[in-house]
Amino acid sequence: MAKLQDLRENYELGELLESNVHSDPIEQIKIWINDAIQHKEKEPNAMVLSTINKNGSPSSRVVLVKEMDPDGLVFYTNYESDKASQIAKHPFVSLNFNWLFLQRQVRIEGSVEKIGEDRSTKYFQSRPKSSQIGAWVSAQSKIIPDREVLELAKEELDLKYKDQDILPKPPHWGGFKIKPTLIEFWQGRRSRLHDRLRFTLKDGKWIIQRVSP
Repeated sequence: MAKLQDLRENYELGELLESNVHSDPIEQIKIWINDAIQHKEKEPNAMVLSTINKNGSPSSRVVLVKEMDPDGLVFYTNYESDKASQIAKHPFVSLNFNWLFLQRQVRIEGSVEKIGEDRSTKYFQSRPKSSQIGAWVSAQSKIIPDREVLELAKEELDLKYKDQDILPKPPHWGGFKIKPTLIEFWQGRRSRLHDRLRFTLKDGKWIIQRVSP
């Protein structure tokens, strides 16, 4: 194994200046996601979601942002999962996007709330049939004896819905919206003197500040 302390990456692909960043940080996130798509980043809409568990410790996992509104970012999940249970008790989260090829990341903090059932149903039924079935099969975060439990449940639902492409949405499945109060953009630069621009929401307006790397 290579020595970890010897691993180095030179950051020199871009810069992030106050003069070229969008005044609305949500729009800037969209711009950077589109850049990631154009540069064929793997899973360009992937973000690390961190919640607080019952012991008061942080808990993180990767989820996919599927929609973006002027006031937030939406992802979908099982409402009986660990992350959803943690959100119900502590409705504040942090997010992190990381696009390695572009040498960029975005850090987000904010509150989180469920979206409406109609919106969740519309998205659920737009997914591939296999994904709809998967949402019914998985009792997310619950301990199961083996993989066969999942395979058998999937076979049953494949048979039950063999003539349908659109399934009803599970009552325990839907979307959450993160409503940011802080969004920070990071662009790698030479000599580790990275660009960090932080947006903070104050009285309904975004305030931008440069942060030392």
